[in-house]
Amino acid sequence: MPDDLLRYDGRVAVVTGAGHGLGRSHALLLAERGAKVVVNDLGGALDGTGASAGPAAEVAELIVKNGGEAVANGDNVATPEGAEAIVRQAVETFGQLDIVVNNAGILRDRSLGKISVEDFDAVLAVHVRGSFLVTRAAYPHMKERGYGRIVNTSSPAGLFGNFGQANYSTAKMGLVGLTKSTAIEGARSGITANAIAPIAWTRMTESLLPAEFEAKFGPENVSPLVAYLVHESCATSGEVFSVGAGRVARVFVAEGPGWHADGGLTVEGIAANWEAVLAEQPHLQPTEIGKQATASLQAMLKP
Repeated sequence: MPDDLLRYDGRVAVVTGAGHGLGRSHALLLAERGAKVVVNDLGGALDGTGASAGPAAEVAELIVKNGGEAVANGDNVATPEGAEAIVRQAVETFGQLDIVVNNAGILRDRSLGKISVEDFDAVLAVHVRGSFLVTRAAYPHMKERGYGRIVNTSSPAGLFGNFGQANYSTAKMGLVGLTKSTAIEGARSGITANAIAPIAWTRMTESLLPAEFEAKFGPENVSPLVAYLVHESCATSGEVFSVGAGRVARVFVAEGPGWHADGGLTVEGIAANWEAVLAEQPHLQPTEIGKQATASLQAMLKP
């Protein structure tokens, strides 16, 4: 075994939605590298209906069979009681909680003209509310110990949009905001938070991606990034990364130089200077809202 192999001995991880796809791959990799893992999965259908203890149990049993330590958990991340039970199981079983990978999700794709309020709310409940609730339950334990690593699962659909996924896209972009705010609040307590926007062939994407993607875009090409982000040696926080098929790239929110009206904004002034408003360079890249306001003011005051 190489001396420089990054390991997670003594660390305890919760991975939600770990019965299939990406979550399963994350859990197996972390366990292989020494982490003790709570394998959470409600075991429902792709649209979130139903429940089964089978998927989480199968992954936990596989980890134990391979010489690792894991327990299965079938609680619902979208309820406060479920999220708290997941964290409680980690702490009561293994004595602590160091890592949270929020991966649980469902799909209810509908075009905007056909989507129901129920389908919209259900997707946000699992992706956004679930990630928030598990993070909120874990945060006090991490804060008390002065250490924590959190990874949320966004998506290119959230960052760039996608037809028929207004609910999913909204949820996935919401996770970017959750990630950045968690990173800011957690900094003083040694807690980092990052997000991934994976392109991966899973049961959630097999109907969306071409069949030829399966070989190159497997979950095993995403999990190494998750594993690095939750390692104690990684101090990066508040970032979003695109990952898939062996490629990793930072994705960031930027603001163009803009146009400033000396005499105040008017509709006509904006129309006449629209190209300047749309300009992308040189861009500003603030890391929090206060810095965005300061950077905008500084740009405005430049001669």
